[in-house]
Amino acid sequence: MPSSILCPNCRKLISKDEPQCPHCGLKHPASPLKYNFWTRGLKDPLKIIRWIIYLNAGMYVISLLLNPMIPRFSYNPLMFLSPENRSLLLLGATGTIPIGELNRWWTVISANYLHGSILHIFFNMFAFNQIAPLVVREYGVNRMIIMYTLGGAFGFIASYFAGVTFTIGASAALCSLIGASLYFGRSLGGNYGMAIYRQLGAWTLGIFIFGLLFPGINNWGHGGGLIAGAGMGYLMGYSERRRETVAHKLLAAACAFATVLVLVWAVVSALYYQTLR
Repeated sequence: MPSSILCPNCRKLISKDEPQCPHCGLKHPASPLKYNFWTRGLKDPLKIIRWIIYLNAGMYVISLLLNPMIPRFSYNPLMFLSPENRSLLLLGATGTIPIGELNRWWTVISANYLHGSILHIFFNMFAFNQIAPLVVREYGVNRMIIMYTLGGAFGFIASYFAGVTFTIGASAALCSLIGASLYFGRSLGGNYGMAIYRQLGAWTLGIFIFGLLFPGINNWGHGGGLIAGAGMGYLMGYSERRRETVAHKLLAAACAFATVLVLVWAVVSALYYQTLR
């Protein structure tokens, strides 16, 4: 009797001898080449979410260590353990200064992984850990990666054209996920969809009220990310209407590769320029 395996693409139980998955059409699903790092990793959504959080935390720690002699303690809780602006600039903060004066367009990706204080990163990662599982469940992990990466970049591009001089944080990418979830809830309708729409609508309102009350908040980035997320939700669709395709997986892989490449370049170049001081 032939043994069974999980299809590496759709994760449905199939016979190991199947030449093609009867559920998703993947050819030779039992081939060892199908069980690579990418398919294994992306099929564990919680692991992908943790990796994104670890990347944010790692970049925050590096930003603190880059100038260890600079005092970072403050009685202001919003500024407690704040990296020096020079460290953030070297590691890929974005805005009109890094882009317009230094021509560092790659910072629209790196800035999503930089934060200005311990509270800044804590609240962003707490919110991300709440909203990302919803997006993965309704859109799939590949579309979540696309929305996080491109939505964050679009938010920072919008803030650049709005004249924001210096900005960082995962909130633009987070707002992209919120925008996609708002579209999903509104489009799906019913009790479940409208509950999501109302809850995240309240989140969105709170984010923009907070941005109006406190200086230094990049509302342009928030708004750009929100619009980008809703637009990508509409264009790519959610799982109930459209299954993830090969194009989604390829674009997610490109986004992940570009992110790693940019962050490695940011750290290496920052260490190089730091030695020139």
